[in-house]
Amino acid sequence: MEIDIRERKIGLRFLDCGKAEIWLWAPYVIAVSVLLPDQDLKLPMLKQEFGYWFLQTDQIRETYEYGFEISHSDETTQNQSEIKQLRRADPASVFQKNGVNGYSTALNLKSFNWTDQNRKGMCLADFVIYELHTGTFTPNGDFASIEQKLDYLVDLGITAIEIMPVSQFPGGRNWGYDGVYPFAVQNTYGGPMSLQHLVNACHEKGLAVILDVVYNHMGPEGNYFNDFGPYFTNKYQTPWGNAINFDDADCDPVRHYFIENVLMWFRDFHIDALRLDAVHAIKDFSTKHILAEIKQYVAQLSAWSKRNHYLIVELDLNDNKYINPLAEKGYGMDAQWIDEFHHALRVTAGQPQQGYYSDFNGIEDLAKSFHDAYVYDGQYSPHRKKKFGIKATENEGEQFVVFSQNHDQVGNRMLGERTSKLVSFEMLKLMAAAVICSPFLPLIFMGEEYGETNPFQFFISHSDKDLVEAVRKGRKAEFAAFHDDQNIPDPQSEETFNRAKLNWDNLKKEKHQLLYTYYKSIIKLRKSLPALSKLNRNHLNVDVFKDQNCLILNRWEEKQKIICLMNFSRQQQILCVTNTFDHKLIFNSAAQEWGGKDENCSTFPKNDISISPESILIFIAPNV
Repeated sequence: MEIDIRERKIGLRFLDCGKAEIWLWAPYVIAVSVLLPDQDLKLPMLKQEFGYWFLQTDQIRETYEYGFEISHSDETTQNQSEIKQLRRADPASVFQKNGVNGYSTALNLKSFNWTDQNRKGMCLADFVIYELHTGTFTPNGDFASIEQKLDYLVDLGITAIEIMPVSQFPGGRNWGYDGVYPFAVQNTYGGPMSLQHLVNACHEKGLAVILDVVYNHMGPEGNYFNDFGPYFTNKYQTPWGNAINFDDADCDPVRHYFIENVLMWFRDFHIDALRLDAVHAIKDFSTKHILAEIKQYVAQLSAWSKRNHYLIVELDLNDNKYINPLAEKGYGMDAQWIDEFHHALRVTAGQPQQGYYSDFNGIEDLAKSFHDAYVYDGQYSPHRKKKFGIKATENEGEQFVVFSQNHDQVGNRMLGERTSKLVSFEMLKLMAAAVICSPFLPLIFMGEEYGETNPFQFFISHSDKDLVEAVRKGRKAEFAAFHDDQNIPDPQSEETFNRAKLNWDNLKKEKHQLLYTYYKSIIKLRKSLPALSKLNRNHLNVDVFKDQNCLILNRWEEKQKIICLMNFSRQQQILCVTNTFDHKLIFNSAAQEWGGKDENCSTFPKNDISISPESILIFIAPNV
């Protein structure tokens, strides 16, 4: 079956003539029927080439529940076989109204009335990203409630929201990475139409939308893919079991399945960018990697729709092959997360060198990440026990996403402590500025901007007791390198989930409001100064003062130069600025207006500059 960038072929879709068309891949079954339980109907499907089954009918209407009856032939003896029949929802369902174990609901994604038809989309370099989890961002935990906070995010200076995965998962509490219906929008969040409404509302306010998707594994509960065909292969193993079948026998329809999923989010939901989870766990040794093939189709879609569509990856490999253009034998991804910037920043700020932090030495590595993006670009990694990484000299600044915290780096702590519980108020401000003044795309994790104190721990709502216990044991093992054996929060407990919800009442408190205003100001500064907003990695240098735990970040664009002095130590420091220019102080995180002790001052000596503990000074030279 050929992929049509203009229309989703797999699953159920409604045609303009009012009929419904259904395509299902089930190569080793002997018969398939579409079930309409409320109408008490069973409609046989016709077998097609390459293991597909097809039906076109006028007996299905929107909101009808439907599923499949699939018949397998099980060999019982040498001469006899037994027909085994299973009833399953659609693997390409767009809505599971009754959860992962219910039937699918027939919906027409083309019926939404979009008002953003002339929107080309934002340039990637202009993204200031705010990562949020739908269930814990607001008290109600749904898409409609996010809409009520959009003005707040615009006021903060955010230009793109990143929504953690929304594909249908078991129950109502989950980070989203255990989804088992990649096309279906979580029922407890409001379903597909509500997500379309949210995206449309974001675009009306000038916000781009990034959606997390997971193509490296499927969740365990409600996962019935093996009943249909070889979606998985035992050729490779991943942390979640057998790998998704991207390069073994019968892989072509599996590849098409995920390509169709990518195209659906962009075309039918007007998503601006996808963030692909842990692509290093995708196992594919095909001549054309699945990511490269996805990129080819997305490029075709962009040319057809005249909209910008971006692919951002989470990648635990310092390998710029993933973000290099297809023409240079890369996979063509537009950007990647840089965990190493985070790790170096956290160690510089005083976090212990435990677990994967053990590879990072603090200020020198942070300076290297400012300059090179990757800290490890070919040298020996003690934690990995091998040489690691490659240089990314030719890659643009907009190809890297950096942060001082995110859902993983908070949630993967045993107690889920946010940075506000681990460092001083002054250090919070400094870390925020380090991210926002970087030559990369900055990401803020929900609540960070006002110093949220509620923890963000891993949570689930599985119904399988054995699975719940396995998750509990897995979490304990994961924390072994970071923590002593303590009472680990129960991921299955509703209390763990409720604790993770943002406490918006914090914004009524003076210090939290002050931090919010600080974030708003530093973001505004980034946007207004070409030397900060233009992500030119060639117009940058970094001076390190190791013994003082300080660095000086110089960035320039045309005739404007910005110099950022960062003091991560707990003592006042004197830094010598060798490149003399007419200093004009434009930002001081230790100023009294930001809760610090420094008196307002706009002039400094030409070279030796005194900087307060755990603070940043930003100067401008307008005529370089």
